[in-house]
Amino acid sequence: MTARYILAVDQGTTSTRSILFDQSARLVAVRQLEHHQHFPRPGWVEHDASEIWRNLCRLIPETLHDAGIGLDSLAGVGIANQRETTVVWDRRTGKPVHQAIVWQDTRTSAFLESLADKAQSVRDIAGLPLAPYFSASRLRWTLDHVPLAREHAENGQLLFGTMETWLIWNLTGGTKGGVHVTDVTNASRTMLMNLRTLEWDPYLLELFNIPKAMLPEIRPSMDRYGTCTGVLEGVPLVGALGDQQAALFGQTCFDAGDAKCTYGTGSFVLLNTGPEVITSSHGLIPTVAYQISGQEPVYALEGSIAVTGSLVQWLRDGLGLITTAPEIETLASSVADNGGCYVVPAFAGLFAPYWRSEARGVIAGLTSYVNKGHLARAVLEATGWQTREVIDAMNADSGLTLRTLRVDGGMTANNLLMQFIADILDATVVRPMMSETVSLGAAYAAGLVTGFWPDLASLRRNWHRAAQWTPDMDPVRREREYADWKYAVTRTFGWIREPEPD
Repeated sequence: MTARYILAVDQGTTSTRSILFDQSARLVAVRQLEHHQHFPRPGWVEHDASEIWRNLCRLIPETLHDAGIGLDSLAGVGIANQRETTVVWDRRTGKPVHQAIVWQDTRTSAFLESLADKAQSVRDIAGLPLAPYFSASRLRWTLDHVPLAREHAENGQLLFGTMETWLIWNLTGGTKGGVHVTDVTNASRTMLMNLRTLEWDPYLLELFNIPKAMLPEIRPSMDRYGTCTGVLEGVPLVGALGDQQAALFGQTCFDAGDAKCTYGTGSFVLLNTGPEVITSSHGLIPTVAYQISGQEPVYALEGSIAVTGSLVQWLRDGLGLITTAPEIETLASSVADNGGCYVVPAFAGLFAPYWRSEARGVIAGLTSYVNKGHLARAVLEATGWQTREVIDAMNADSGLTLRTLRVDGGMTANNLLMQFIADILDATVVRPMMSETVSLGAAYAAGLVTGFWPDLASLRRNWHRAAQWTPDMDPVRREREYADWKYAVTRTFGWIREPEPD
């Protein structure tokens, strides 16, 4: 093999990155560009999909230049992406008909309330709760609110996709024959796919009034989608995963019972459940973990936490208590505990395990004793407590007791937080040497298809531990403070008493 590298595209909520990996899974070069966040109304979050595509076209040549290589050195490209974000575009012009509506957006809450009597049937088919987090209601909103969108969608002029579909279509030719596909992990987050058949479900399409003509073909996560044109001329595009599934794969959680949590803007815990779809009775989401072409899918249970890293950003940008995100550890370490203060960041409702879109954030337990150090500590601890709630739900659903949690993402650099998580989970927390697990998962997907890596065992050999935290908290204190947290969470319920208009 003359090709010496795999290119991974990590298209995230705040930025897009282009990363080169060698056969040792070593990061060789990386380039990153942020894109604008648009907030046209309270609860609305949008991206410009064309801006994201332009950024990628700029990033890829810069990455190759940094490494001093040409396209002939690439074995393939894989994509990891922010999931659920909804893009609708015109196949003739290649232009989106509306801004991409982001996974954090809550504009469809009132519409979903009107479908409350269908909640169980949706969960039975798609495995998902009726929540604005998923793509279907945002796609419906686009068809209902953009002039001529429904008419054009029904005649096949409009295409729908999550971000990987949009990028694959553009990378493989766009208006000149771009491939319109999605992988099973992203499709499983649309609320339109049958979780067991891995096909678009007729009942769900009718329920949300979505024309099937605009939907992409569902393919395995590791498959030959097509050959790139333009900035990646001739390079095979051979892998795609939703970002959290990519992190699970990059952490080499290939066996049932393996679990990881990615700590970013939000945080996402995934537990590999093997070939079995485990239906959750504790507010978790069964989802497709990954599928290798020609093999049966692997499933996972997921607990999605909406606000973790973004809570630290709020402390910095909204309150001005810190000037950089890493400062929170120093400020939180200036006190011995939270002073009885709890921050529940239900900024746009609560995700797992509650799924309460009407909830809003609270700071509970405030007294004149509480200072900014206590507040900083409570902000960090909110991430830990939310993780504990999800892990408890996973243990209950799976019948397992988690003993080790693999972690990744920017917040894992905070040693105080990682120790707190180990303490309240009463489990070992492990961070790998390679922190870019989302990008690495996308690279692994592409590398398996092209033979760059021969098998899963070769990927496991690339995983190395960088840091580990073991529990060291009095059990009585752990459970007392956890009870206080859960009581604080109940104070967030029912804050929005009337449905928000769409």
